[in-house]
Amino acid sequence: MNVKKWVVAPLDRDRAAQLAERYSIPFFLAMLLEIRGVRTDEAVAAALHGAAGFSDPFLMKDMDRAVERIRRAIDGFERIAVYGDYDADGVTSTAMLFTYLQAMGADVLYYIPQREGEGYGMNSPAVEALHRQGVKLIVTVDNGISSVEEVALANSLGMDVVVTDHHRPHEKLPAAVAVVDAYRADDESPFKDFSGAGVALKLLMALEDGDAESVLEEYGDLAALGTVGDSVLMRGENRLIVQMGLRGILRGGRPGLSALLGQDGAGRALTASDLAFTVIPRINATGRMGAPERAVRLLCCEDSEEALPLAQEILGENDRRREVEAEISAEAMGKIRRDPQLLFSRVIVVDGEGWHHGVLGIVAARITERFGKPCFVISKDGDAAKGSGRSVEGFSLFDAVSACARLLERFGGHPMAAGVTIRAGQIGEFRAEINAYARRVCPEMPAMTLPIDCRLNPAAISVEMPRDMAALEPFGVGNPRPTFGLFGMELREITPVGGGRHLRLAFRKGNAFLTGMRFGTAPEEFPYGIGDRVDLAVQLDLREFRGKPEMTVNVRDIRLSALSDEECIHTYRLYEKFRRGETLSASEAGALTPDRQTLAVLYRQLQALQGRPVTPLTLLGTLQGKGFHLGRLLSCLDILEERGLIAVEGDEALKIRVPKMEQKVDIFASEVLARLRAQTEASGKEGV
Repeated sequence: MNVKKWVVAPLDRDRAAQLAERYSIPFFLAMLLEIRGVRTDEAVAAALHGAAGFSDPFLMKDMDRAVERIRRAIDGFERIAVYGDYDADGVTSTAMLFTYLQAMGADVLYYIPQREGEGYGMNSPAVEALHRQGVKLIVTVDNGISSVEEVALANSLGMDVVVTDHHRPHEKLPAAVAVVDAYRADDESPFKDFSGAGVALKLLMALEDGDAESVLEEYGDLAALGTVGDSVLMRGENRLIVQMGLRGILRGGRPGLSALLGQDGAGRALTASDLAFTVIPRINATGRMGAPERAVRLLCCEDSEEALPLAQEILGENDRRREVEAEISAEAMGKIRRDPQLLFSRVIVVDGEGWHHGVLGIVAARITERFGKPCFVISKDGDAAKGSGRSVEGFSLFDAVSACARLLERFGGHPMAAGVTIRAGQIGEFRAEINAYARRVCPEMPAMTLPIDCRLNPAAISVEMPRDMAALEPFGVGNPRPTFGLFGMELREITPVGGGRHLRLAFRKGNAFLTGMRFGTAPEEFPYGIGDRVDLAVQLDLREFRGKPEMTVNVRDIRLSALSDEECIHTYRLYEKFRRGETLSASEAGALTPDRQTLAVLYRQLQALQGRPVTPLTLLGTLQGKGFHLGRLLSCLDILEERGLIAVEGDEALKIRVPKMEQKVDIFASEVLARLRAQTEASGKEGV
């Protein structure tokens, strides 16, 4: 269960009105700027118009050395290898530099390591293979900053290396001819947060003596894909890259990209979000499932007839990625639900045999979203194992794996994501140790939050709102698409659409009526009923339909208005603590322990529901004022199910059946209830 904490940003309406007047912008747009802390002339100009332009690429440390060495290789017809990476950022970076060098008449090839077998970054066998092919200069894109040993090997074989990267450098830099990375401590360039494709774009600008306009016209589309694909901050020069790149994609002219977009990009202006949900997963699929060099080949295609079959192959690979991801997700989720030790742990560590390494991170993200806590998904292959983890804000996964370093062969990452290599026989010990660490540093695991930009009056929603919001595009990390709260809405209609895969929902508040879409939810999975009073987290989308603007209210999340998310989160964590077998205080055990009357109230309510789909939260909403909170409700359900008084089916949306009882059942024979009472009594005695 994932109970999110909704956090509505503060709004100073007077200050928003002043912004609207000062900059002659709509009040709604001024309100969004105020909410996001955009108030100075410089900040407003950056938010509405992006960066004024690109900084001089030669301000980046070692850019002059990189340009000099690459030009010398071109002029001397030395063989150059562009060494990339298998994700969308690395693939687009590779395609950019490779096609540029080809156009300059260079003797150039590219190399993309395989995720399986080679992993991220430079590796010694690849360096040796490039040497055998006669390579004299390796130029890395989107990697290389930590490749100290590999660069040393290249040097010993008589090859030079130019590193271009955007990852944080370690204390020791590789001994390359040039190391171009804005995060170098001695780099004085004004903008730091590039993707690998952004750094490659700056390199091309430098090779063209600072001619940003012509470089953007030719390569901005690829740079935009890499920037969006790597989820870097959508600010400053990154925002300008994506703005210009989206215009380039609309103009067309790159057969491989057009073939990969297909109908998704036909004849309409795309947004950064469109790229994130269409072409970028397709590019990433090639790296996840097998041969990432195919994506480079496609993006470098100059002929539509050649591009189309290759694009179809990649689209098929993406379909296969989705199938594999769904299979592993289902298997992992099943293991978690069947094992209370996994389900109720602070950090979920789930493992399986032969799970495809390319989708482990996606599956971990799904599990974290589903259960609202950190997760590692580990694949075993004989005695070896690799895993990928995702976390929640407030719990650093990198610190957690660092605390378990003695058990790991390799590890790396950052607070929100990490990867590990471990012996299969030590997974159990890793699971215990990372949970012990979590118990020490984070006794109550933080809940996931849902940021809400502001509350909206449903009567005031209009097509002008998404039009005004368009001034803040492109959206991304650091500049998210606005999410709005609609509170106290009465659910009036539930209509299945799209063959039952989605729902069209109608709501009312006072005299205002509103229709919203809940995508990806089937009617049997929807636990709310007509007449329920709910809060909605929505996003507003504007599309053109038959030549006219049409607005969609996209319902991103929904909850019962009457419930307190803070109380639900706290009492659920308390319930998890009990299910883990940890010692409770007398007050904690008492908070979870029901009496006969409480159990009877719940039993009668379940009879009245007659198997209608519910979640614990929607069920809790029907019990308002009757002595329940989420933790106690879950304890009661465990007791009733244990004694055979109810049968529970399903996962997120539950069907709770109340079978006809042939004889009386002693509810107080419940082991769950006995454990709760024993904890209450033991804690009480300790306090005497």
